[in-house]
Amino acid sequence: MTIQEYISANRERFREEWASLIRIPSVSCQPEHHADMLRCAERWRELLLAAGAQHAEVMPSDGNPFVYAEYHVSDTAPTVLVYAHYDVMPVEPLDLWQSNPWEPDIRDGRLYARGADDDKGQAMIQAKAFEYLVHQNEMPCNVKFIFEGEEEIGSPSLSAFITKHRDLLRSDIILVSDTSMIGKDTPSITTGLRGLAYWEIEVTGPNRDLHSGHFGGAVKNPINALCEMLAKVVDENGKITIPHFYDDVLPIPEEERQMIAQIPFSQDRYNAAIDIPEAVGEAGYSTLERNSCRPSFDICGIWGGYTGEGSKTVLPSKAYAKVSCRLVANQDHEVISRAFADYMQQLAPRGVRVKVTPMHGGQGYVCPIDIPAYKAAEEGFTLAFGKRPLAARRGGSIPIISDFERILGQKTILMGFGLEQNAIHSPNESMDLEVWEKGVIAVTEFYRRFAKSFQAK
Repeated sequence: MTIQEYISANRERFREEWASLIRIPSVSCQPEHHADMLRCAERWRELLLAAGAQHAEVMPSDGNPFVYAEYHVSDTAPTVLVYAHYDVMPVEPLDLWQSNPWEPDIRDGRLYARGADDDKGQAMIQAKAFEYLVHQNEMPCNVKFIFEGEEEIGSPSLSAFITKHRDLLRSDIILVSDTSMIGKDTPSITTGLRGLAYWEIEVTGPNRDLHSGHFGGAVKNPINALCEMLAKVVDENGKITIPHFYDDVLPIPEEERQMIAQIPFSQDRYNAAIDIPEAVGEAGYSTLERNSCRPSFDICGIWGGYTGEGSKTVLPSKAYAKVSCRLVANQDHEVISRAFADYMQQLAPRGVRVKVTPMHGGQGYVCPIDIPAYKAAEEGFTLAFGKRPLAARRGGSIPIISDFERILGQKTILMGFGLEQNAIHSPNESMDLEVWEKGVIAVTEFYRRFAKSFQAK
């Protein structure tokens, strides 16, 4: 039986099992759903066993439990570690949903519900590709599953858990379906994610707010000082001026730049969508390269002095800003964090004191497009969608992916099947059912091709 025939024969069962997960409101950030987290983990354990796992268990952590399952073919077969998460975002505001977020509703070729895509729907793609190969006695790889229940709150327990269970989770590649494609007719594989460094800056001048008429021109204004400092962080060519900031930034491979150039993109529509006169950034790079493959610096918030109604002629005692850098693979967020703090002290003008407080950060990630596992994923997408997927880096950050590489020593293949219109985290989240089924086909083919490439070594 082909994978297409298997999907057709089991379509209703697949959707009901998918629904059984969605009906459990596993919202990790809301304490009232604590019991639901365990219920959802237990349900995943049952589904993975039914799909063919030889062993599955719910494992405790410092937070919500993990689900671990495995299927062993042989000691000589490659091992794939599949990661997913079973927690979801809150559903509020409820009045914006067109149907019950905890009861799947199929309309217009889509399944609507919280978790339809992120990540219960995409995790189910992995489970059903696995089920097909096991039930057909065609699974060529050892497979391990690790599903967590805290991804939507920053995965606070994940790093300690995978460090503790490093031997249990040993694999030859990590496979994740929790990202998106460029479009339904433009399949793509996410090959990079930017890292992050975030700070709060406090600039202090006099010991109290002062009358600007009595003291203006004789005392340094902290807001003026802060603006002067921040204005120097990016130069006229869009380059970040922090000393040694670019030391570890790797150039974008030419093959990847060619793929980025093939992504359907209209600069005019982009500008119009966010109502800007023109897009700007680092010289020598396109908009799509700037917002995914190159680092950036942004002032996320700035405040101080009097901002109420009317006027108040005051020279403030303090000024504040929250700022961030999106980083690229090979940049260490801790190194950049220290470099920025030092740089702010260097830029501080006389008459003020500066305090820089690191808030949080994470490493970037990039997956080479010439490794066997990427080629296997590429071939899987090509078979399922009828065209070669583009390699596409994303501008956001998923710190857990770099944690996997740092702790487990393996690359991750991001075979995501989401679409922008799926509205993850928002009311009326959905999953395109045709794309979902093609995702099952693509992952099935990934296992076959990856095993062949492994044997060919």
